[in-house]
This record gives sequence, structure tokens and C-alpha cells, in this order.
Amino acid sequence: MSMHHIENRTSKTWELEQIRISHNIIEYNSFGKVRSMNDSEYVRLHFGIKGSYQFSFSQLNASYDLSGHHNNIMYSDGLEIEVQNKSDRIETFGINFTPESYIAIAQNGNEAMKRFSEKVMNKENSIFSPTWKTNDFRLQQVIDEMIHCPYATELNGLFLLSKSIELLVIQAELYEKQSKKPFIKSAIDKRKLIEAKELLSSRIENPPTIVELSKLIGINEYKLKRGFKELFGTTVFGLIHRSRMSLAKRLLLDTEKTVKEVAYETGYSSPQHFSKAFRKEFSVSPNSIRMNPYSAIK
Repeated sequence: MSMHHIENRTSKTWELEQIRISHNIIEYNSFGKVRSMNDSEYVRLHFGIKGSYQFSFSQLNASYDLSGHHNNIMYSDGLEIEVQNKSDRIETFGINFTPESYIAIAQNGNEAMKRFSEKVMNKENSIFSPTWKTNDFRLQQVIDEMIHCPYATELNGLFLLSKSIELLVIQAELYEKQSKKPFIKSAIDKRKLIEAKELLSSRIENPPTIVELSKLIGINEYKLKRGFKELFGTTVFGLIHRSRMSLAKRLLLDTEKTVKEVAYETGYSSPQHFSKAFRKEFSVSPNSIRMNPYSAIK
């Protein structure tokens, strides 16, 4: 099948014992389909970060129409999927556990994890839930920490292993809560709230007010505030604060920008206000974090 509609692909993988982690960004010049096949057997934690697409999974005899900020867990013995992009950029993150490693972890998990491990042991191609859940802020934060891992080579594998298990635990907990009656029922409202999150993330240095955001996405303020908390596990202001802190940490660790430059770039009115907020979040000052990067892990 032609792949001419793919303009650019950026991929990063981490190979650990019994775990393979991947982060992919694909840019397209048009809409099209791509088919992938292999004979691997794995349990995959799949996270859609940005972009919309439809994919058909032969082993599950199912097709899914997805937009960014979604996640699920799948098991298959062999793989045959067809992906059709519906946006010009798709970003995904995934963790493949061997069946043995997932089963070992699941024995200490909740009932949903144990039930899924039985299907894995029986080689029953399965998906954790027929309903894809929205990535909350905790999930996204752990994914960001893994992508921007600050540890040296000798500790990198241990860090990624611990974060892979943490993601699995957060996912299992997220799906355990799905029996509760949701406040946001409409797919249109859900898309609007995802749009709100993406808008905030793109304007983190100067975000819109609640009133402005409500008008920009076409949803009332009450539904915006309550729906946002339900989908993403934090308030609008909580997302702004924690996103600023996460960005600031990366800028301090990955660039040579001054604390003053980082403060203004992340939307703070003064370096003093920024330093106070940073110390409260990470228990260290912005300057000292560069001398001891490991103190940034939270």
C-alpha cells in the first residue's frame, strides 16, 4: 500500500528487557492508508497524543475512529492493522510488554488487570475496554517524563521500567472508574474539551481566561470547568500551572536559558514569582536543579 502521503516521520524507541517503548510523530501531505503486519505477540499500552485517525485491527475484528488524547490496552498474537489518517499530524506513544512480563505485573494489580491477564494467558486477542478513555494529566505527565528522561545511561533503563509500570497502574485505575456515570456524554462536547486543552497547551505563556476559553470553544463555563476536571483529572488553572512547571523543568535541564528567560517564556510576570512557584512544586530552586537534575523527578 502506498506511503506517499507520509511527508515526515520521527520515531524514537527504547529497548528494555521484555519491554519496548516507542514515540512516533508522523506528518502527512494528504490523506491515505497504511497497512502494517508482523507476527509479534505483545500487550500494548497505546496512547494517542495528537491527531485524528481511524484504524482497523484484524486480530480484534474491530475498527476504531480516534482523536488525540486517548488510550487503551490491547493484546494480540500477531498484528495486522490498517491506519487512515484524518489529520496532517499524528503523535502516538506506546509500550509493548511481553505476555510474561504483563502477567507477572498484573498478578499484583486490580481485578480488571487480572481478568485481562487471563485472556493473555489463554492467547485470546483482546482489548482492555471497548471504550477508549481520555488521557488525563497524570498520564500525560508520565509520558512527558519518559520522553524527556533526564537520567544517565546506567539509570535510564530502570527509570523507564518504573515509569512503564506506573503508566499501566494509572491506566488500570482510570478504567476502574469508568463505571461511574459520566458528566460529559456527547462526543461533540468531548472534542470541544480536548480542543480547550490543546489551546491552553499552545498558549501556556499567555492562556485565555475561563470566559475567553468558553467562548473560543463554544461551551458554557460550567460545562467547561466540570467537564475539564472529569476528562483530564485537573482544573483549567491546575493544567496551566503544572504545564508551566513541566515546561520550565525541561527548559532548565535541556537548554542554557537563564532563569529570567525561562520565567518569562512560561508566562510568569517576574523571576521572583516563578522561582517561588518552582520551589513550591519541586522543593528545589531553578538554579540548583541544573546542579542536581535528579531532584527534578516528581
